[in-house]
Amino acid sequence: MSRIVICCWGSHGDVDPSLGLAHGLRNRGHSVAIATLEHFHPIARGMGFDVFPLRPHADPSDTALVRRIMDADRGPQNLLQEIIFPAVREQYADVEVAAKGADLLISHPLSLAVPIFAEKHGVPWASMVLAPTSFFSPTDMPVLPPAPWLKRLEVLGSWLPKLLAAGGKSATRRWARPVLAFRRTLGLSEGGVPIFDGQHSPHLVLALYSRVLGEPQPDWPTNVVMTGYIFHDDVHGVVLDDEVKSFLQAGPPPVVFTLGSSAVLSPGEFWNESVRAVQTLGARAIFLVGPGNVEAMRATLPSSILAVERAPHSLLFPHAAAIVQQCGAGTMGQALRSARPTLAVPFAHDQPDNAYRAARLGVARIIQARHYRAPRVAHALGALLTEPHYTTAAQRVAERVRAERGVEAACDAIAAAFPRLI
Repeated sequence: MSRIVICCWGSHGDVDPSLGLAHGLRNRGHSVAIATLEHFHPIARGMGFDVFPLRPHADPSDTALVRRIMDADRGPQNLLQEIIFPAVREQYADVEVAAKGADLLISHPLSLAVPIFAEKHGVPWASMVLAPTSFFSPTDMPVLPPAPWLKRLEVLGSWLPKLLAAGGKSATRRWARPVLAFRRTLGLSEGGVPIFDGQHSPHLVLALYSRVLGEPQPDWPTNVVMTGYIFHDDVHGVVLDDEVKSFLQAGPPPVVFTLGSSAVLSPGEFWNESVRAVQTLGARAIFLVGPGNVEAMRATLPSSILAVERAPHSLLFPHAAAIVQQCGAGTMGQALRSARPTLAVPFAHDQPDNAYRAARLGVARIIQARHYRAPRVAHALGALLTEPHYTTAAQRVAERVRAERGVEAACDAIAAAFPRLI
């Protein structure tokens, strides 16, 4: 039996796949520990895993923090330059504690101390990515949050994606000066840019998302294995509460509105515009409004709209007429396997690119968060609800997503890449 340590930093969408992978590895006889934000320690401990802190300390329910991170224009810079990169020494110290006796480390893109520790101490490691943007491939140009319209200029030639990739690496290398300096103090070369090529393991890169979003590209690392999504709900024993069940049974399928676990803390006018759109359509709806908002919202909602703090996407989405969502990696995976069409409302980071890929599959329409207004929402939802090709495409995509068996594929890839693991 080998000891495997998975290091992950971020929101539920970042941490949940690690918990699902940890469960799969434990079922194969390995001892698995999780290093992550303290906010998620009760969940990991409840699943029976050893847990370690992973700095920088942050509270994913901190509204002011999330608002800065979810800013469409400066969110990545706020996250990386101000929070992640300056904490590399502290994170390295945390990894050093968690990794004692480890036979294998597995890193998340923001657990950037893992590649440094593995290189310094010669510990085998694998890396994971959760969305296509992590590869930032010029041959499959991502949609960039500040300027999603740039994607349309891709037809002008390969020079634009290459220029954007080079510019992104140059800017990020400047932000990453604390990381590069720390590597030098350890006697290591500066290496690659931490969230570009520097995040990828030379042994194994696990792409924990569905192939429907994009096929492997020629400029990817050679050791990438696309596994499909890993769904944390499947191993954590979730249920729909009685109130949600009763609402579902009381009428036709509702439109489900969710902003995941991060954007929900910085919704702007999303809920007010959503109420007006639902009333325009005469539809029923379920709003997943996040912590602390239920009572105030219920006081103003008609009986056709149910507001709850949260509900398991895996159980709720298949009962929806359509899903309105922010397109974070975790929510996107659940939506794609639900066989229901999506109104994509991306805010920041990987979300605009995920939304574009869902629309390319024919399962979604897109409204940028800054343009989310009731008339536009009602029009888009009306199309999703009445034009059958969206549902047909969603059913076709769901069949492929459900067939991928992400946990098994990831565990198989780890066993193949590291055959010395017992």
